[in-house]
Amino acid sequence: MSFLLFIFGLALVVGGMAWGLTAAGVAAVYVGIACLIVLGLGIMMAVSRTRAKDSS
Repeated sequence: MSFLLFIFGLALVVGGMAWGLTAAGVAAVYVGIACLIVLGLGIMMAVSRTRAKDSS
C-alpha cells in the first residue's frame, strides 16, 4: 500500500473518532489529545509499513 493511502485512511479514522467523541459530549481538550495520539501512532505505522526495505 502507498503512504498516501495510509494517510487518507488515517484522516478518516481520526475525523470519525473526533466526531464520535464530540457527539458523546467529551471535552474538546480530550478529543484533541486522543486525536493526536492516534495520529502519531498511525503515522509511525504508515512509515514502517511503506518504507523501502534495505537490501542486504
